[in-house]
Amino acid sequence: MHRVESAQIKELVLVGGGHTHLGVLERLSRSPLGAVRLTVICREESTPYSGMLPGLIAGHYASADIHIDLRPLCRLAGARFVHGEVTGLDLAGRLVLCAERPPVPYDLLSLNIGSAPDLRAVPGAAASAVPVRPIEPFIAHWQALCHRALERRGPLHIGVVGAGAGGVEILLAIQFGLRQRLAAAGKNPNDVHLSLFTDSARILPTHDRRTRRIFEHLLAERGIQVRTGQAVTALAPGRLTLADGSVYLLDEVLWATSAAPPPWIARSGLAVDAQGFVTVRNTLQSISHPEVFAAGDVATMIDQPRPKAGVFAVRAAKPLAQNLRRAVLGRALRPFKPQAHFLSLISTGDPCAVASRNGWVLHGPVMWRWKNWIDRRFVSRFRIADTDAARS
Repeated sequence: MHRVESAQIKELVLVGGGHTHLGVLERLSRSPLGAVRLTVICREESTPYSGMLPGLIAGHYASADIHIDLRPLCRLAGARFVHGEVTGLDLAGRLVLCAERPPVPYDLLSLNIGSAPDLRAVPGAAASAVPVRPIEPFIAHWQALCHRALERRGPLHIGVVGAGAGGVEILLAIQFGLRQRLAAAGKNPNDVHLSLFTDSARILPTHDRRTRRIFEHLLAERGIQVRTGQAVTALAPGRLTLADGSVYLLDEVLWATSAAPPPWIARSGLAVDAQGFVTVRNTLQSISHPEVFAAGDVATMIDQPRPKAGVFAVRAAKPLAQNLRRAVLGRALRPFKPQAHFLSLISTGDPCAVASRNGWVLHGPVMWRWKNWIDRRFVSRFRIADTDAARS
């Protein structure tokens, strides 16, 4: 069992390069922790900013615009970067288990690994559907899809399962992006046909009525078929079946339903909620293992639950960094109270967006420019770190 005395170097391990850990690393680069060996374990060396993914799909951004290089940021924070995939935890021994490399010991551990759509409940989905997350494999699939669309003759039918903000936004981006590419190649942009499927009674079920109406109008105006109130019950190559027996013939099925955490989280022995997300207190500590912290999509705050939205992951960076510092120093931790209302900015494929917060809703190109400014400013915080690291 790995143990250190308080006077010795402590092992702090961050698993994942999500929005929260980016902010933690930025803060540690400005104010390093003493008597700590910091390790970051991540599956990718370059982490994509999820808020800009629809813009990439629509063609408004290049891949380099939305990616953040983790290695320079780790160097600035004095962290060792481990390029690998975590497969489990040994909570008793305080070890992070990795694929194809030795376990990594920890005294304090933080998880910010996000989530991915759960394909296990629908027969055939794992083999026939393409999940929108993790983002990197989806980007690779999108690039291949664009190539196939340009080589193809005749119509292309694409279905998106899941009508939350993520599903609606990516669907509109796909339509805009593919039509722009087809038109530029001298092909018929109207050969792209999209359908949206959800078991909810309406699209955007967690959003206000005015926002839903804007997107209902946009989907109808752009010729996108919407099926609500019917669960997908089976998938096979080229074939999607709904609960009422309806069958749709589709060339591509993209999966953007509610996400689930990696199965190894629950297998590890950490306390989890009914969906398998790590349950944490308002200090962002696991309710079962106080030496383990979690934030972002992988975590559920039991006292103050919030939607799985990127804004909460970003806002959790400051309190997580503070509490990790206090835990290292043996000080009492401070509670984090996430805001009750937050700004929602959903792009509409073209350079427009819908902004909503606490009852007010605005739609148009100005909202897109606002979203673009916010997103680019977020990424630029870590690009500055890249530049500084290169100079050092």
